[in-house]
Amino acid sequence: MIEERKGLMDELKKMSVVMDVTMNISEASLVDLINSDLLNEEPFDLVVLGYFFNNFFMGIAAHFKSPLVIIDTHKPMLWTNLMIGNPSGISYVPNGLSEETQPLSFFGRVRNALFYILEVAYTTFYIRRMNNIYEKYFPGDEYPSLSDMSKNVSLIFQTSHFSEGIIRPQVPALIPIGGIQAKPKPDPLPKDLATILDSAAKHGVIYFSFGTNAQSSDRNSDIMRKIFNVFSALKQNVIWKWETNEHPGNASNIFYGKWLPQDDILAHPNLRLFVSHCGLGSVVESKYHGVPVLAIPLFADQFGSAKTMVDAGFAVQVNYQELTEESFGEALKEILENPSYRERIQKFSRLYRDRPMSPRDTTVYWLEYVIRHRGAKHIQSPVVYMSAFEYYGLDVIGFSLVIIYIVIKILSICFCTVLCTCRKSKGGKTDKKKKDYHKLFIYSHLLPGIYCLYIYIGYLFI
Repeated sequence: MIEERKGLMDELKKMSVVMDVTMNISEASLVDLINSDLLNEEPFDLVVLGYFFNNFFMGIAAHFKSPLVIIDTHKPMLWTNLMIGNPSGISYVPNGLSEETQPLSFFGRVRNALFYILEVAYTTFYIRRMNNIYEKYFPGDEYPSLSDMSKNVSLIFQTSHFSEGIIRPQVPALIPIGGIQAKPKPDPLPKDLATILDSAAKHGVIYFSFGTNAQSSDRNSDIMRKIFNVFSALKQNVIWKWETNEHPGNASNIFYGKWLPQDDILAHPNLRLFVSHCGLGSVVESKYHGVPVLAIPLFADQFGSAKTMVDAGFAVQVNYQELTEESFGEALKEILENPSYRERIQKFSRLYRDRPMSPRDTTVYWLEYVIRHRGAKHIQSPVVYMSAFEYYGLDVIGFSLVIIYIVIKILSICFCTVLCTCRKSKGGKTDKKKKDYHKLFIYSHLLPGIYCLYIYIGYLFI
């Protein structure tokens, strides 16, 4: 059962548990795959890996000596950026774990940097664990190391798009395919759903889902009852994803379904509102079809996604832990009676769809591109093979400082020689010798130093 977040510190405490569970499930899946006949098949032209703390699956590509493509369904994170040498942009790109939005304020940049430090710590720890799992099933005497395989990633498909508002650097190997799961032309709805939606032209329909992992039937029963009480008093019909036969209540305007074709429901013109936990897939589909959202985030990146929707004027957010019938009812009234939310998200929907190629066509093209060019190594960033020392230019900075120091010393000797010569030519009293020595030292070291520093700073800003 996925538990809702009770604060940032609570989220951080649970992060390790989520990662451990994810890795254990992934390792069990790898074992099943190894025990099957798949590894005895003929080599594949391409291996595509859905990525989330399962780096050791890269051994499959190593086994078949095939190009590797990653599908990352999360916001760009440190571990995927490292694979293709994509800059993280710490000073202006909000971290995937944070709730920051652009442009970052000073303290926003401070918080963002702290999140990156936290991410580096987690990534370093778990990459070591994943490396141990990789070596267990793909030993070094037969296969390339996990580090080498990570540098062999041809492409990463990222389920985001620049029109969503976070502007970030993007190397050629990072391909945005945000909205790929949304169908440009929806499939026909089941008869019962079609009847509910088609007959609701006057008041419209509300759709409520907490997604696949955080199921409504697993939530706090008191909170679910409060939501039911508000829904049952509405003039709108409600389609509610509920996964068991025990419902929070029965009302003539509420239809429960254990599984619902979400994308096709959101595409219907009579749908007025999407009550959502703001998982990435749900956010993408609501944006694509232009449906405003009542956001009830529960954990992880859902808080950042909800904040982005609220800031853009697409959504109203309710705190799950503090939800009451009054707060939930007021949020529903605000978003249903204020047409600006629908107008803004439908305007964005037109922008979101405006691309040279559809996300699906883009994906097909680049998959075939990698196959045609046998891994497409020519689009790989050289950063992949650089150490952090080289990437941040610390070697160049150190070398420059040494040169500056040498130049300052040479100039100081020259200044000192010139000043001594001038002093001797003019003559001088011996009782001022000590005072003149101090002036000589300051002039001969400070002035050349300031001059060299001025030149160096000017060079940095060219």
